[in-house]
Amino acid sequence: METDATAFDPDRTAVVVVDMQNGFCHPDGSLYAPPSEAAIEPVRTVVDRAADAGAPVVYTRDVHPPGQFDGAHYYDEFDRWGEHVVEGSRDAELVDGLPTEEAAHVVEKHTYDAFYRTDLEGWLEAHGVDDLVICGTLANVCVLHTAGSAGLRDYRPVVVADALGFIDEDHREYAVEHVDWLFGETTTLADLAFA
Repeated sequence: METDATAFDPDRTAVVVVDMQNGFCHPDGSLYAPPSEAAIEPVRTVVDRAADAGAPVVYTRDVHPPGQFDGAHYYDEFDRWGEHVVEGSRDAELVDGLPTEEAAHVVEKHTYDAFYRTDLEGWLEAHGVDDLVICGTLANVCVLHTAGSAGLRDYRPVVVADALGFIDEDHREYAVEHVDWLFGETTTLADLAFA
């Protein structure tokens, strides 16, 4: 359901910025999509509001060791997408234009889901976080899977519908509708506020 304009408590909320990396957001990136680059400014707005309120901002980085999928039984992102955000490459670095040096935490992940085999859940628990404001890219891939995983872990995932990168507009619409319908909430920049 779309959330009301109720302000988020900065002591119980974290902003999760998903995969705003050169590989997706920079024209030279291996999986560049112009809407992901266009999402930099809206994501920056979310981050700035959180910082002004004192809410922590967590960035995720999708990073693949070169041989990650060697010998994979079924799950092989390189087969599906081609090589991308390879460990140690410029592709894998967080994009310029966001204040990443001020991040409360950076999560390195190796799948679509930022909770899968990472320290994200432990970090959120240690910092008393209940609500997640989620933005970033791609809307229907890593954002959607991270938000769904958050909901299954009893966090309140709220996706900022107009601070998302995507390949096709239909993908963004699908992701927002799916979050709203199944496991979380959505909001817009116009309604996003911190107490």
